[in-house]
Amino acid sequence: LVSVEMGDEYIETLAMAARGDLDAPFVVVWEGSVFDEHLSGGGYFFKLGADNERTMTSVEWLERLAPKAAAVIAIGSCATWGGIPAAEGNRTGSVAVMDHLGKDYRSAFGVPVVNVPGCSPIGDNFMETAAAVLLFLQGLGPLPDFDELGRPGWLFNETVHRHCPRAGYYEEGVFAEHYGEHECLVELGCWGPVVQCNIAERGIVNGTGGCMQMGGICIGCTMPGFPDKFSPLYVTPPGSLLSSNTSRVFGGFIRRIRRVTMVDKNRTARWENAESPPSGWARYRSKPGGGVKLIHRAYRAYQHSRIGS
Repeated sequence: LVSVEMGDEYIETLAMAARGDLDAPFVVVWEGSVFDEHLSGGGYFFKLGADNERTMTSVEWLERLAPKAAAVIAIGSCATWGGIPAAEGNRTGSVAVMDHLGKDYRSAFGVPVVNVPGCSPIGDNFMETAAAVLLFLQGLGPLPDFDELGRPGWLFNETVHRHCPRAGYYEEGVFAEHYGEHECLVELGCWGPVVQCNIAERGIVNGTGGCMQMGGICIGCTMPGFPDKFSPLYVTPPGSLLSSNTSRVFGGFIRRIRRVTMVDKNRTARWENAESPPSGWARYRSKPGGGVKLIHRAYRAYQHSRIGS
């Protein structure tokens, strides 16, 4: 299942797979962009051993192995979308695995290229996807649900923002002005509201860490448009100017309404009658005005009217 060989032994395993001499189906896991070796000027961008004393490039191995493989899994944004090496102005002609193999590519088992993006990719995402694909290839489970770009649908179907620990601040229109603050980072250049990635809920290693959890912004590294469509980095995204200002207006109203309710729910009925909690820690609070009391009465009346409905 996993190649543990190195050097000549590793290259011989590739050659055996290309010749069809392996005694079992194999899966190609590809990391990194696919270079256009025609642009290498007579040299090579990525040498990977030799076959019959002729230097082999990585792309030649891909072209030999992909048609015979049970599945091809691209890991990381360079392999899935082209990544930084394929950014505008690159001199290597770098592309993604599925760009190189083409839309009509199917593995020997009829599976298109499977993509697990990320720069760097989350290890658990890759292992979970690889395990699901292997179970399918062994006839022990159905083909997993992949989206239109070959991403695991159950891992990349939601945005970073939906599970971000700072998302509540966005809803209430409260934004950080400097790194190190704990509010929403959108105005510092975070693309989380439009980026499909599960790092906010899964973490980066053993369920911990991740961009926003560690105080950083989302730069969109799991998306096909990265890095070109997310550059310049650490600059407020154009779309957030409208969305964040809208959130600031409505969020401010929501925040005030919630504050009124929170103050009310921080009092027992006894304290309410006494108009003060019996705590030595209590700061001075003005008594609720008539308007606030009326709001609370209407709220409770509605709340109790829902019982049994």
